[in-house]
Amino acid sequence: MPVGTLLLQRRDVAALLTLDDCIAAVEAAFRLHAEGRSLPPGVLGVRAREGGFHIKAAGLDLGRPYFAAKVNANFTRNPERHGLPAIQGVVALFDAETGSPLALMDSIEITILRTGAATAVAARHLARPDASIATIVGCGNQGRVQLRAVSQVCPLRRAYAFDASPARAEQFAADMSAELAIEVTAVRELSDAVPRSQICVTCTPARRAFLAPGHVAPGTFVAAVGADNEDKQELEPALFTGNTIVVDNLEQCAAIGDLHHALAAGVVTRGQVHAELGEILVGRKRGRAAAEEIIIFDSTGTALQDVAAAAAVYEKALATGRGLPFNFGE
Repeated sequence: MPVGTLLLQRRDVAALLTLDDCIAAVEAAFRLHAEGRSLPPGVLGVRAREGGFHIKAAGLDLGRPYFAAKVNANFTRNPERHGLPAIQGVVALFDAETGSPLALMDSIEITILRTGAATAVAARHLARPDASIATIVGCGNQGRVQLRAVSQVCPLRRAYAFDASPARAEQFAADMSAELAIEVTAVRELSDAVPRSQICVTCTPARRAFLAPGHVAPGTFVAAVGADNEDKQELEPALFTGNTIVVDNLEQCAAIGDLHHALAAGVVTRGQVHAELGEILVGRKRGRAAAEEIIIFDSTGTALQDVAAAAAVYEKALATGRGLPFNFGE
């Protein structure tokens, strides 16, 4: 075992963390939090001129106590303006018993995979068991991971792709059809896809709601992934009315998720939120009650997911000898 701290680059994280591993780690994180075996997650957002930063932190007892803090920069215009990723950042992983820093690792792969993993965990427990058609709204890297993740837990035979850029949706459809061996079709209107689907995932940087109650058929599982600050919004507040609301973390969703906008509009109250996902996993709250039930999963992305994924990466790095050891004290 190396002495000091491990430095893990993006290629290291990508080699060490599979989607299957991440789904298992994220499900365990939600369960542990519901059982009271976590340090409560916190989030801090700081705006910048062309984007913003957020800091998410939490701890988990994973046989060994871990704490992680993730600092992510989100600058959506980076790809076209500077040739840089829209999201960049680092995860700092610590021993939560001694406070010793264990690893510094690139956050991009962790953020992408753990976000898709949360949708997979929620879909496994909240989508209809026979859900076979999905719509993915937003065809960037996150959209690709979302479709892969859903296909891991649901019997998908078809998917629709919608994006503000029709060319991106077409490329997504071609690539994902070949990768997953299912029929993926690009569409120009949400009304051509969402009403035909049992699963709809929105993963966009939108700041104005676009998914309306009229789009969503009875029995649909909707995962709203894009809103991770108070300015972002994908779902019309009316979509929350009369439907089952599940959140990754109630306090966080009430502050920065799509739920935040529904609360501000006065169409729902916190008391009308059915459950946090972890409560369903441990059996404290029910999952899907009827085939016709519309369930909304507001997924803002919690530090619990980051801790679980980062710990999985760290433990694999130790086992395989990957990463560069260094010592802050030298």
